[in-house]
Amino acid sequence: MINKMLLETSKSLLNNEPITFSKAVYFSRLEGADILDLISLANRVRKEYAGEEFDLCSLINAKSGACSEDCHFCGQSAHYNTNVPTYPLKSEDEILTAAKEAEISGATRFCIVISGKKPDTKDFKKIVSVLGKLHKETNLKLDSSLGTLNEDEIYELKNAGVTRYNHNLETSEGYFKQICSTHTYEDRLSTIKILKKVGLEVCCGGIIGLGEDWDERIRLAFTLKDLDIDCIPINILNPRPGTPLENVPPLSPMEIIKTIAVFRLILKDKIIKVAGGREVNLRNLQALALLAGANGLILGNYLTTPGRTAALDLQMLKDLEMGNYK
Repeated sequence: MINKMLLETSKSLLNNEPITFSKAVYFSRLEGADILDLISLANRVRKEYAGEEFDLCSLINAKSGACSEDCHFCGQSAHYNTNVPTYPLKSEDEILTAAKEAEISGATRFCIVISGKKPDTKDFKKIVSVLGKLHKETNLKLDSSLGTLNEDEIYELKNAGVTRYNHNLETSEGYFKQICSTHTYEDRLSTIKILKKVGLEVCCGGIIGLGEDWDERIRLAFTLKDLDIDCIPINILNPRPGTPLENVPPLSPMEIIKTIAVFRLILKDKIIKVAGGREVNLRNLQALALLAGANGLILGNYLTTPGRTAALDLQMLKDLEMGNYK
């Protein structure tokens, strides 16, 4: 028998009524067969409000390591001994080649990511230049994730062809101090406000499994809703040796899937992208995560950890008859 609360919520959501915080918390506590009904509802909400289009993004870690920030999950922080590769900004040819290979592999978006709080002037000019060439030489939609920029710098990115900028909140405001002390939640919110003022799409999500409880996780989702974020990447902590969170117990696949479903009920018409850590944490249940309301994937490798081939992900979408892969 279908859970009564799920049935009532199904009717209200499909009538365009918002879900409440208390209902989201209730759904986070579902177990057993009720989880499958939650997944089914989330998938229906995705189809109704977000449609069938699927967002496929590939990224390049264009500058790695030696970051001044102390984010407790990050292998690129200079505060920890993690042995991740450290290198300066990659050459223009390396970035162009990576983007064109990503496009051939099936990505529709490409994101240039660098470590650090923000790029220096020299690196920023190089990135703007290569973005301009990518805009002319590929059909990729362009993203970037370069840290905390000012309004003039964001306009430069927009003029170079960037349509979306990534700046994750990582977690809820109440939990943020547990994972970072070198910048504040307000710092991140300020950048998001500038991005929206300039008119770029905002890619902003977080990492689950940092030690936060369900209430904090749901608070993050409602913050993203209040900010009217366009694309929400959900990363799952893949603990990096040497970081303060290296021994945090992993989330179970079903908890991850419930999280995606609850986020979909809160963020009905947005892109919800399953991102870093999915291969390690979801294992053989990645397809079920997509059926739980996701409509985006990061293809290929992540910043400091490997992903799987784009071909495997495209086959998964085809098998699920999702997006344009029916």
